[in-house]
Amino acid sequence: MPIYNSIGQQYSKTRVPDPRIVNTLIDLLNLPKDSIIADIGAGTGSYSLALANQGFSVNAIEPSAVMQKQAVEHPQVKWFTGYAEALPLADNSVDGVISILTIHHFSHLEKAFQEMQRVSRDRAIVLLTFDIRFAEKIWLYDYFPFLWEDALRFLPLNELINLIKANTKRYVEAIPFLLPYDLSDLFAGAAWRRPELYIQPEVRAGISSFALADQSLVKQGVKTLTADLNSGKWDVKYGNIRQLTEMDIGYRFLRATIEI
Repeated sequence: MPIYNSIGQQYSKTRVPDPRIVNTLIDLLNLPKDSIIADIGAGTGSYSLALANQGFSVNAIEPSAVMQKQAVEHPQVKWFTGYAEALPLADNSVDGVISILTIHHFSHLEKAFQEMQRVSRDRAIVLLTFDIRFAEKIWLYDYFPFLWEDALRFLPLNELINLIKANTKRYVEAIPFLLPYDLSDLFAGAAWRRPELYIQPEVRAGISSFALADQSLVKQGVKTLTADLNSGKWDVKYGNIRQLTEMDIGYRFLRATIEI
């Protein structure tokens, strides 16, 4: 059973597509309107919907029925139930491919990248992912150290790039995504300047690394964070972060293109 059938019940409430991510996707895809885009691991379809609203047609592929049921219908979004490793799409059937913060859930990266290559024509494949090794070890990991430890298990960015190259025969470039302080899509690092949000159960429920973690560790971290925010200890120790407008926490766009 897809993990999001159990942890994604209220996912759409806190994972609202951020327009800056949408605009970056459009820029990196560099496709004319009316192009067909495959959204791999589409979740509730928030980014599929955002791209459809910009004039694109989207094939949204998602294994979880729970996630799909939260989607807002749009005539230019077609839903397919399936996994990245066996995409239910024909060869060369889409103009571009996106996958937003999903590849850490794929069971077989090589097959997933081969499938992206199979279904796409000669335009870009764009992924949003992260490598914690590029991140500053901010306050979040002091309260929830398991987030740091879990992220270190993911492939280093250079290995991931080499894997994409090997399985798509494409040129791959990495583009740093500095997180704005006011992101609407509340993924794991998004609230780096808003510690109060991590206290909210509905925010943590929309972040797989929290939802799948040992809940006793989550509970302890929330308890300590709540106490430190109430006492002012957090602001004394970390408050200078509130002066920043963006931060590099290791998130990267990867664009794979066919060399001309």
